[in-house]
Amino acid sequence: MSKPLRIGVLASGGGTNLQAIIDRCQDGSLSAEIVIVITNNPGVGALERAAKAGIQTLCINHRDFSRREEFDEALVKVLLDAEVELVALAGFMRIISQTFIDAFPGRVINVHPALLPAFPGLHVQQQAIDYGARFSGCTVHFVDGGVDTGPIIIQAVVPILPDDTADTLAARILEQEHKVYPRAIQLIAEGRVRVDGRQVTIEPACPPELTALVNPSIKG
Repeated sequence: MSKPLRIGVLASGGGTNLQAIIDRCQDGSLSAEIVIVITNNPGVGALERAAKAGIQTLCINHRDFSRREEFDEALVKVLLDAEVELVALAGFMRIISQTFIDAFPGRVINVHPALLPAFPGLHVQQQAIDYGARFSGCTVHFVDGGVDTGPIIIQAVVPILPDDTADTLAARILEQEHKVYPRAIQLIAEGRVRVDGRQVTIEPACPPELTALVNPSIKG
């Protein structure tokens, strides 16, 4: 049996996606081990979740650095010392620099609460509602030098309901994030992910779900 994939998680807040990854590691459905959790904000829930699971934690406050690259260099050193093989951003509210990307080429992933390439950046649930979109969802993607522009690994779709607020839509999307983020990590752990330019291929291919989603329903 191959060794579990060594993951470093970067988080800035409550850490619900971190918890989803922890849970899947603990129940054996994810062939990975979180070896360190780093946050840029002291006292956040992600630290408590990691400590409860017996995972090493560290706070590196970005406010202590005058340049983004210096902050990223500090992150990189800790992650390399921990022999991290994959970096998972889980609600990490900092744009990482090329310094970081160069240290872990093709080994940094993120989950974004929208169907990229639509609505990158912040406040995306409200953006989707204001635009009048009928669907939203979440995207797990590799991180490159842009903002939410890296190659897409997996996506999940949810409907936008007429009475949705940004909060209710975010909650519906978050349920799917907790499912697809561990799944993407498992595909990487199994060595099944291939990247060619913008195209991500899963080998062997996963059977597609061909059921169409229509909102509002054509049946009503």
